[in-house]
Amino acid sequence: MTSRQKRKLTEFLFLLPTLIAFLMVIIIPFIFGIYYSFTDWQGTGAVNRVVGFENYKAIFQEPGFLHSFLVTLLFTVLNIITVNVVAFLISLLVTSEIRGRNIYRAGFFVPNLIGGIVLGLVWQFIFSNILPSVGQSLGLPTLSKSLISNKDTVMITLVTVNTWQYAGYIMLIYVASIQGISKSVMEAAEVDGARYWTRVRKIQIPLMANAFTISLFLTLTNSFKMYDVNVALTNGGPVSIFMMKPVQASELLALNIYNTAFKYNNMAQGQAKAVIFFIVLTIFSVIQVTWNKSKEVEA
Repeated sequence: MTSRQKRKLTEFLFLLPTLIAFLMVIIIPFIFGIYYSFTDWQGTGAVNRVVGFENYKAIFQEPGFLHSFLVTLLFTVLNIITVNVVAFLISLLVTSEIRGRNIYRAGFFVPNLIGGIVLGLVWQFIFSNILPSVGQSLGLPTLSKSLISNKDTVMITLVTVNTWQYAGYIMLIYVASIQGISKSVMEAAEVDGARYWTRVRKIQIPLMANAFTISLFLTLTNSFKMYDVNVALTNGGPVSIFMMKPVQASELLALNIYNTAFKYNNMAQGQAKAVIFFIVLTIFSVIQVTWNKSKEVEA
């Protein structure tokens, strides 16, 4: 065996545990999940029969799933906008000459270190107890009642909490990108008479195209698959009406899939929903990354 072959064998042996783990944890369960979505499997025991596309037909006739899909799309759009706008503004703040900017960076990032369940419970207490008390004291009808229990405002609470948690993480990506821009370019623009926001709009934003691609992708996937905050903060409630049927007003797709599989003990339909979830998320991610890459080329 030559030295090159030995090196290749050594590299393969080091890579083998990771490959086995990837197969066991990701690939094999994914293949089985697709198979079970075409059966009547209930989570235990053998498969009784293959039902074909019956699970998928039932899903698209289910108001709860369709409503969760639309709610997830709305939440994703709102969350992408708010998280990235807030994160970008914060990144401009902490890369300026403001005193104590490193403390601000740490402070804005800390919420991302808090677990989603804990975060959801803390904000549930704020929205259900503290804000109503403040609203009653100030005579503000909008805040006098829990925002979580109102189907018209519950989405605002989800977006608020997720932005508070995730903006600090996205901020770090923007900060790294801003610090990679040559100071001489910004100084030359300032000498030429360009105002601050003109420099940001004409110089910084185009040069940060890579950072925007990464941040938008991360925010998109994080929004689509959010589960923990949804469970702890609203648990899908309150009840709303969709297609003449009662549905959960704030139940996102991940929570809907979990409830179908474990709460209602319908594993096969839960697997079918998970397959649809994966396909939709993949399509949106590919479109988003492709679109952003084209913008990078233009920039």
